[in-house]
Amino acid sequence: MDGKKKFRDVAGCLLFTVLMCPAAVTAQDKNLAHCVNPFIGASTNTETAGAYHGLGKTFPGAATPYGMVQVSPQTITGGDNGSGYSYEHQTIEGFSMTQMSGVGWYGEMGNFLVMPTTGEIKTLAGREKENIDGWRSHYDKESEHAHAGYYSVRLTDYGIKAEATCTPRCGALRFTFPKNGQSHILIDLARRVGGSADYEYIKVVDSLTFEGWIRCTPQGGGWGNGDGRVKYTLYFHARLSKPMKSFGFWKADFSESQPHKKDDVVTPEYLERIAKASVVKGNVRDANDMLGQHIGFFADFATDEDEAVTLTCAVSYVDIEGARRNFEAEAQGRDFDSIHRKAVEDWNNALGCIDIEGGTEAERTIFYTALYHTMIDPRIYQDVDGRYVGGDYQVHQSDGKFVKRTVFSGWDVFRSQMPLQTIIRPQLVNDLLNSLITLADQSGRHYFERWELLNSYSGCMLGNPAVSVLADAWAKGIRDYDISKAYEYAKNSSKNTGNGSLGYSPGNLCLSHTLEYAYTDWCTGRLAEMLGKDEDAALYYHKGQAYRNIFDKKKGWFRPKDEKGNWLPWPKEGRLKEWYGCMECNPLQQGWFVPHDVKGMVGLMGGKKKVIADLDWMFGNTPQDMFWNMYYNHANEPVHFVPYLYNRLGAGWKTQYHTRYICRNAYENKVEGLRGNEDVGQMSAWYVLSAIGIHQYCPGDTRFEITSPVFRRATIHLQNGKTFTVNAPANSDRNIYIRKASLNGKNIPLHLDYKDIVGGGVLQLEMGAEPEK
Repeated sequence: MDGKKKFRDVAGCLLFTVLMCPAAVTAQDKNLAHCVNPFIGASTNTETAGAYHGLGKTFPGAATPYGMVQVSPQTITGGDNGSGYSYEHQTIEGFSMTQMSGVGWYGEMGNFLVMPTTGEIKTLAGREKENIDGWRSHYDKESEHAHAGYYSVRLTDYGIKAEATCTPRCGALRFTFPKNGQSHILIDLARRVGGSADYEYIKVVDSLTFEGWIRCTPQGGGWGNGDGRVKYTLYFHARLSKPMKSFGFWKADFSESQPHKKDDVVTPEYLERIAKASVVKGNVRDANDMLGQHIGFFADFATDEDEAVTLTCAVSYVDIEGARRNFEAEAQGRDFDSIHRKAVEDWNNALGCIDIEGGTEAERTIFYTALYHTMIDPRIYQDVDGRYVGGDYQVHQSDGKFVKRTVFSGWDVFRSQMPLQTIIRPQLVNDLLNSLITLADQSGRHYFERWELLNSYSGCMLGNPAVSVLADAWAKGIRDYDISKAYEYAKNSSKNTGNGSLGYSPGNLCLSHTLEYAYTDWCTGRLAEMLGKDEDAALYYHKGQAYRNIFDKKKGWFRPKDEKGNWLPWPKEGRLKEWYGCMECNPLQQGWFVPHDVKGMVGLMGGKKKVIADLDWMFGNTPQDMFWNMYYNHANEPVHFVPYLYNRLGAGWKTQYHTRYICRNAYENKVEGLRGNEDVGQMSAWYVLSAIGIHQYCPGDTRFEITSPVFRRATIHLQNGKTFTVNAPANSDRNIYIRKASLNGKNIPLHLDYKDIVGGGVLQLEMGAEPEK
């Protein structure tokens, strides 16, 4: 079957959105949570994507803005399925309390898997593809519904309705059972989306309450199948709304040396051992806990027809006491509906930072879903009492000056996601930088990690993107952190991973490494200049010119070198050869990455006229559906700033045409609506900024390019109490070109500064059907 025909267009969700998302969407409407379609991007399908990366890899379950908990259905364990859910799957294996949004590299978390069942107890979820029996259930796709802060579905094998919502640190699951004397809630404590936990513990406190912990290390796979070096312990405190009639545990027979990474946990031999796990009935007095490598828990009930049982679970990465306190602060005395109402209220307030007018119903849904996806991470990592696990894996107490956060997908998010946050949530940028600085300090490494996850120095991807975020924040006046330490760590980052004495980074990823390091060295130079460190500034600005050392004048393009200075053999595909000197892209796509020195880059490439013609050729060969391709590949980050290069070359009408084209063709209100991995907010942040009509070309340089907005009017409610409005009253599908731009009544070129945005005011755009050249 053609993968593109496996999905429906989420008709039920779209209908809900059309009814609830009016033409003028403002915070006062208080229905913004219902304008979000969490199914956009919720697939790992590789066939439709046309690449092994899959599609958006988002999750459709419940979350709160930047919260620690995300409660979402899980359809698959193992493989490169970062969210644990893919829309085309026909069965659900449970609902877990922690998720990652839009990532590859096999994924992480997906812990504390909960499944309601009836009948005989089973100890194995089973496998859909291999048709291996277990507790997993088919589900009614037409019943599957979600909006920001809520998810529901009907599990047809059991006749159970499942609903999910959450607070920042607590997840709530409500199961509406049929009449049955053998109703159960199962909890798989070993489950992890990219492998398995190492050890787990659970203790029943009373007929309503149980608590424990789940320990995960690289030995059990997870991020990078262990190569991401993630280790954490998730503590939980859970309570039921109905007393258990009885309860029990299961434990699989595994030795400590048993491999349990992503490929191991799906083998028939591994699954058979779990299916044959020993089952032990418990009692509160003397058989109330279990410790083991692969254990589970079940609670038994007798239920009447349509009787609802709610499980509310608080989590902590610190200790069980932290989980208890999180529960008491956020869920004590609250039922499912009140938690749901608060989650919707939180989303209405968060999404209300931007009002939009105009556009179609689908475009408004795409916009608010994109904004929603930019508000998943970087998530809170500290408990309500301010405690958190630091880079030394010891417990630290926050001083109250910042919120400790985690999940920094640096290589992705420095391009659009963090520039967006500097506008809508500058305090969050302070939090992130403080979190990265304390990590570097507490770990003793004294340099920034490029892709941080739960304190791990994962080494994922390349470059030194934290330096970009730092220089950009400081340039914009976002400065509530220790700049002395931050500056030293920026310099150490260049020493640790950067262009060394050769003036480039040799090897198979030479282009990507050299160009990315050159840019972040420029960022360090920019920071040094702002700090009055002129000697350092001169040094790092010089290092920022390293891109010149890998430009082959004969080929007229960037080309990888070995450590002896020899060019690597030029492939027959030329600069369209994927992985030729590049990470996840080709030299054509990576070669444009000299955002800090457009003039120098254009000079090497033969001048402005030649560069514009080359860009035209690249965009002209890009397929209309914009799935993974060798030209302008919006499915991956390296090209995200390229449409704005036209602006820098004095051909702004081409930027306007192409950004409107990308917004229309690479983003849709359906499952395949994200052409590539969401990557922790980056793919969506590009849309949010571009749909408003602004985008930063070079973080660290506070200039924002102006482009054709999707909407007639967009108003940003800034945290300083001011508003910034982009007003384009004649905007339409036909009138996509900017004829004239003015800021607060004064004519301006097609760019403005960050201070113009946060200072408040109106950017007025006169639109027309013909370009103004």
